[in-house]
Amino acid sequence: MLEDVDTAVSVRYTLALDHADLGTFATCEGLGCEVVIESREEGGNNAFIWQLPTRLKYPNITLTRPLGKDTEKIAKWFAGIATGYTRCTGIIEVMTSNGRKIAGWELYDVVPVRWKGPSLNPDQPKVIMESLEIAHHGFVSKMGG
Repeated sequence: MLEDVDTAVSVRYTLALDHADLGTFATCEGLGCEVVIESREEGGNNAFIWQLPTRLKYPNITLTRPLGKDTEKIAKWFAGIATGYTRCTGIIEVMTSNGRKIAGWELYDVVPVRWKGPSLNPDQPKVIMESLEIAHHGFVSKMGG
């Protein structure tokens, strides 16, 4: 019997921090990592240049969604930074439309970078969107349900 394969066609992304659930998002971009390479030439060796891995680099993650009641949670998180900030752990989970978790990642040392509110233009009626950008210092996969 073949195992069910979920292709994640209709998904949503949830973001929870140590102290708050920031809700559900429609898109999630930037989750990944890159190995930073240092090139070294060896005297007398003209065949190749050594490619040495030095560290991992993590891009910022941007999550977007239609403006809604969970926007207040992000506003409170950002407002709290004025009195000091403690890095926290974050969890991004990918959920199917029926609420089943199909993938997840635990992010270390999450810090907020940017919140971008909607562009309010009556000449271009469309869904009012917001985006949240976060930085982190590494992650581990928390796959499956």
